[in-house]
Amino acid sequence: MPVWKCNHCGSTVEMPNPPNVCPSCKEKCEFVDVTCYIPECGGPDSGNIDPQVFQESFKSEK
Repeated sequence: MPVWKCNHCGSTVEMPNPPNVCPSCKEKCEFVDVTCYIPECGGPDSGNIDPQVFQESFKSEK
């Protein structure tokens, strides 16, 4: 299942589609799919998040 990261607060949620409102900050935010798709992370079925994708997407908001 995909892992979505809120670009406002950085919170992650695991669900089929990104929510309309972030469950953590309660804002309507853009969500980025940070599910790991590289073999070193175990792929999307492992539940791991690719730290490089997470950092790059969060950095864009700062």
